[in-house]
Amino acid sequence: MHGNREALQAVWEAAGGQCDQSLCLGDVVGYGAHPNETAEWVRHNSAVTVRGNHDRVCARGNGSEEFNAVARTAALWTHTHLRPENLEWLQNLPMGPVEIPGLAGGLRLAHGSPEDEDEYILAGYQAARLLAGEGPRVTLIGHTHVQGGWERGPEGEVRPLLPPHPPEIWTPDSAAQATVLRQTVTLRKGCRYLINPGAVGQPRDRDWRAAFILLQDAPAEVTFLRIPYDLAAARAAILAAGLPVSLGTRLERGQ
Repeated sequence: MHGNREALQAVWEAAGGQCDQSLCLGDVVGYGAHPNETAEWVRHNSAVTVRGNHDRVCARGNGSEEFNAVARTAALWTHTHLRPENLEWLQNLPMGPVEIPGLAGGLRLAHGSPEDEDEYILAGYQAARLLAGEGPRVTLIGHTHVQGGWERGPEGEVRPLLPPHPPEIWTPDSAAQATVLRQTVTLRKGCRYLINPGAVGQPRDRDWRAAFILLQDAPAEVTFLRIPYDLAAARAAILAAGLPVSLGTRLERGQ
């Protein structure tokens, strides 16, 4: 979510009536202007949450040496603006992976990689490595802000789940006409999956729309969704909070 209240609201309005429970892969705060609102929503609505690297740094108020200057500024701002109850909750979030045995034939949640919460998984060869060993049928990861995933077939072949799609660039005149993108993939028997739902609050695949997934058991399938939200309001809130202007600009560009 990255403190993006407007994107979170849009996602819940779109998905709330279609799911039994919500799961969060971390980075609840950081970058956006509404860390308390997103933290409180996740606290009360997510059945399982693993911490992200921004949650870790924003909760501690230190450890941001590996962040760039803009991310560091946002993390320190977030730390000072979090209410005590939200700060304590973030400080106690579990580091992934966390396993949920009964869901989707075995489900594992991680922020970056199941091996390292700070690892970016962007390439097929990385997915092949993670899917080669023993583990649950489905692993959900985040961190990259890029929606997609991979399937490992019965013979060990690994293939991407989603074809590339053209970016939908935001402009003030086109936002109202933005469409919902919905892509459903069947989870085949005998296969294992590494799935990235993308970012609700800060996509980085040149598509500004909020990204999330719906995962179901019967039939076994995952639906990837991209939905428009009030991007102008999210950007205005960033500027009003005194956060770096570039944080609003990158929302528009989906980068």
